[in-house]
Amino acid sequence: MLTNRQLFLLNTAQTSTSPRLIEITRAEGLYLYGPKGEKYMDLVSGFAVSNIGHRHPKVVQAIKEQADQYLHVTVYGEFIQSPQVALATKLIELLPPSLNNVYFVNSGAEAMEGAMKIAKKYTGRQGFIAAHKAYHGSTQGALSLMGDEKFKTPYAPLLPHVDYIRYNIPEDLERINETTAAVVLEAIQGEAGIRVPDIPYMQAVRRRCTEVGALLILDEIQTGLGRTGKLFAFEHYDIVPDILLTAKGLGGGMPIGAFIANREVMSVIKENPILGHITTFGGHPVSAAAALASLEVITEEKWMDQVAHKHLLFKEHLQHPLIREVRGLGLMMCIQLDSFQQVEFISKYAAEHGVMVDWFLHHETALRLSPPLIINDEEIIAACRVLKDGLDQVSAWVDKR
Repeated sequence: MLTNRQLFLLNTAQTSTSPRLIEITRAEGLYLYGPKGEKYMDLVSGFAVSNIGHRHPKVVQAIKEQADQYLHVTVYGEFIQSPQVALATKLIELLPPSLNNVYFVNSGAEAMEGAMKIAKKYTGRQGFIAAHKAYHGSTQGALSLMGDEKFKTPYAPLLPHVDYIRYNIPEDLERINETTAAVVLEAIQGEAGIRVPDIPYMQAVRRRCTEVGALLILDEIQTGLGRTGKLFAFEHYDIVPDILLTAKGLGGGMPIGAFIANREVMSVIKENPILGHITTFGGHPVSAAAALASLEVITEEKWMDQVAHKHLLFKEHLQHPLIREVRGLGLMMCIQLDSFQQVEFISKYAAEHGVMVDWFLHHETALRLSPPLIINDEEIIAACRVLKDGLDQVSAWVDKR
């Protein structure tokens, strides 16, 4: 009989030639567990998904209760489904007044696709401005905005009329003009290696969009739901986007995303033609119920209030001669090293010693740190000790050469 590892490699589509091949049989809180009793601290949160940890009891209870009521009943937007209504209402209560209409989808990439469509229809324009080293998803519209040509060229042709600016460089904002339907930016660049923009820069982007009549789409798919110490990162910059994207951490571990805009902007999909944007499973009632429970945990249990302290604790305990920088905002951080070889070694060493970390799509010389918000001080210190032990091993290997 073939093992799960063999069946995984044989029967499931592979996204690389070197998957990590770590089997997980259970997850709870901060921890992942393997079939032989392996235990890992998850410092990646399933890539910023498990913001309140794995299988939070309130999320699991919400899933069970909704599963007892109904699962899928019809395409999104036709029937009144209380989990969707409750989640949309809660989100709108927490957001600025101009962000008052929610369209639920299944993922972040789908949220981007919908946002691009309404931006073009509402403005009557075709142009988009994105940033170099951006990542917004892998579907063809979202991929068209990716700021790294090597990931796009094999799938050409993609969408036309996309131009690029350097992230956090004010001089490039003149490229935003009257042909621009929308500027699409990550609130913090993730796959570029955690690049936090300056507040004046983000405010200048907002002003420029307003001046030329372009919409500002902020991708908060990784940055949202408390990860930076605010519910959404745009709150740090004292701006409000025209369209806000969320997914990943929204569902508490279940698949769900949303694009959120003003009711006037969103209304363009209702007619000319009708059903201008449709989805079968978007806002699935079980996912929506889980998302509402997760959102309530984040806001009512005050996890965001502890994020700044935990950020500083990581920085305090990540002091090592091989660490060039620890950068980020809140619990969206990275450890800058010198080479991918170091990153790969530490990632493997950490996993072998019970700590799960990873790296970045567009920046291979840094390690990703995005633990669940529920991580405690002792766990942070213990995880940092493992990472520094791994760095000591790298130093010893170099010395022997």
